[in-house]
Amino acid sequence: MQAISFYILLPFIYLLSLLPFWVMYRISDGLYCILYYLVGYRRKIVEQNLHNSFPDKTDKEIKELSKKFYSYLCDLTLETFKKITMTRKQTLKHIKFHDTTLFEKIYAEKKSIILLMGHYGNWEWAGSSFTLQTDYQLYVIYKPLSNKHFEDLIVKTRTVFGTKLIKVHNTLRDMISNKGIISATAFIADQTPFPDNAYWTKFLNQDTPVFTGAEKLSKKLDYPIVYIKIDRVKRGYYDIHAELLFENPKATSENEISETFIKRLEKDIIEKPEIWLWSHRRWKHKKPTPVQ
Repeated sequence: MQAISFYILLPFIYLLSLLPFWVMYRISDGLYCILYYLVGYRRKIVEQNLHNSFPDKTDKEIKELSKKFYSYLCDLTLETFKKITMTRKQTLKHIKFHDTTLFEKIYAEKKSIILLMGHYGNWEWAGSSFTLQTDYQLYVIYKPLSNKHFEDLIVKTRTVFGTKLIKVHNTLRDMISNKGIISATAFIADQTPFPDNAYWTKFLNQDTPVFTGAEKLSKKLDYPIVYIKIDRVKRGYYDIHAELLFENPKATSENEISETFIKRLEKDIIEKPEIWLWSHRRWKHKKPTPVQ
């Protein structure tokens, strides 16, 4: 059944990918009307997340912000399809590095790095741009899809310009085996971990569990931590900003890296909230009660 659904959808996915950008965004406008007004995809989750994160905003402001998010979500979805057939020239035109000096400096020192980012901006396009615009071999940590056919398509799309993928359950093993390569390993680190194994902090006014895997690996391997911000300049165009968070992770205190990352991401979300993934059930877990 998975194969049948894949091969039925595949021609439409490629057709969408081959469309000119302006046509793609007109389709996105129509998809927004369907998704927001007719289907109401996860509207309760989105609006609750927004209300909890911005308690000082009025119901009207939350509704407007919700609409902006759904409009962006439709753009992001079609941009992800567009990536399948995007050329090198198109990629470099639509997503650029604000400055690559930081990467040139650290690469010259022959140091591998860990990249931390959130579901903010177009992280799919950012991977291709990073591979094309820096000397680093990029590895991206990802969770495989259950549908093998779509999984193969996603892997092909993400690796088209030389990016390599690491399955999340192989992270430690593969990073250790890659120590002889000057690499950058990217973690989209704002996902929801199991509450008992997480570091808990306040994030967007809520108790939030945070993955500590990237922090532990950076200390073990002594890889500098670089924060990545993917800012949407205008529709279909992005700038990547890089910021060195920790040059010597082994010198940090427990949870300092995780806390610094999540607060840095929070700052970007507050500045431009509509391009973060509000439809994710980020706060589905409650903070465990300490054992007396």
